Amino acid sequence: MTSIRVTFPQFALRRYVQEITDGPFGSSLTSSHYSDSGARVIRLGNIGLAHFKDADCAYIPLNHFENLRRHEVHPGDLIIAGLGDGNHPVGRACVAPRNLGPAIVKADCFRVRLDESRLVHQYAAWALSSSFVTGQVSTLTRGSTRARINLEMARDIRIPVPSIQEQQRIIQFLEAEIGKINDLVTKKQRLVSLMDERIDSRVLQHVGASLLVHPSTGKPVLPIRRALLKVVRPAVANAGVITAYRDGQVTERGLRRVEGYTLAASTDPQGQSVRVGDVVVHGLDGFAGAIGTSEAFGNSSPVYHVCVPVGDGNSYFLSRLLRLLALQGYLGNFATSTRERAVDFRNWDLFGRIPIPAVPCNEQQEIGDWVMKLRPLREAVERSEALATERRRALITAAVTGQFDVSTASGRNVTEGVGV
Repeated sequence: MTSIRVTFPQFALRRYVQEITDGPFGSSLTSSHYSDSGARVIRLGNIGLAHFKDADCAYIPLNHFENLRRHEVHPGDLIIAGLGDGNHPVGRACVAPRNLGPAIVKADCFRVRLDESRLVHQYAAWALSSSFVTGQVSTLTRGSTRARINLEMARDIRIPVPSIQEQQRIIQFLEAEIGKINDLVTKKQRLVSLMDERIDSRVLQHVGASLLVHPSTGKPVLPIRRALLKVVRPAVANAGVITAYRDGQVTERGLRRVEGYTLAASTDPQGQSVRVGDVVVHGLDGFAGAIGTSEAFGNSSPVYHVCVPVGDGNSYFLSRLLRLLALQGYLGNFATSTRERAVDFRNWDLFGRIPIPAVPCNEQQEIGDWVMKLRPLREAVERSEALATERRRALITAAVTGQFDVSTASGRNVTEGVGV
């Protein structure tokens, strides 16, 4: 169980369950059944923090929906995740929205209908999102790589259950306070997004004004090799592995999460050294955005092009320009061959001949300064998001376990000293 202090009585969900089912497995619902419209398929990606996320949309034809009626989801039903990972805990839950329309629950999710005269669906969703339940479910889960629970385990999850009146007060409190936290996080994310849009717009203005778009009247272009010089330095002993991620960050792999890049065919990192400020292009994954300016010192595999600007060119501008041209599909037009999920940029002689806009160095410097300042801001927002996640979890846990009176609390400082 968990060591969190609980004021309210605790009961297993099975005490309140009127109906529970998991989603269809096997041949009943495969990728071949999906369509562009019809009945909605609710998946793990739709289960947010006690609320339904209207994303990860998937549908099946209505005629196939008729064959899967026993998995049907009604507005107001509780949806529980039967599968989880480090970022998305198993057992988390949400409530199906009112405007859902015909829908079924997919495998690895459970659709639950409770006796709402004793346990309100939305309160149950908040309780299942608390650290009290997260810690408890971690002792029940099984699975080699991802935590998983079955129907019986889901029924056995214990949650604090106060009176109906108190459940309603907790719902109102958390809706208001978590909403404030979400609004603040959204504003910070929007600030970063607006700066990204401003940079991209300024860079693309140069693309749009060039001969690439206006072959007769556009501004001059030049081959990549006249803007960037490819360098091959000896690898440095005991240095970290430099990786270009698809979101444009280039850094030492140990400083960041492991997802978001493609492993090279050779896993030996001792190909060449990379310095801070180098422009780094993944020869196979560059088409997906794995192009950027290195933030760290280390070694990379030979699949990367490691470059320095020619003359007074700015590495931050040039890497941003190349990344945008890759994401727009322009660079891929010059690839020698393709494979699944990749475009081959490994031939520098060919890659270096690709024409790009010739942008004055002073303009490169100004835009490059914006790019350079954006990374620290993005990191600050990411740290703020991590703190907000902890704050949400602590607030939810304290509220549903009765560690403070939601009728008099404002949400400020109510979780001080609460161990979650």
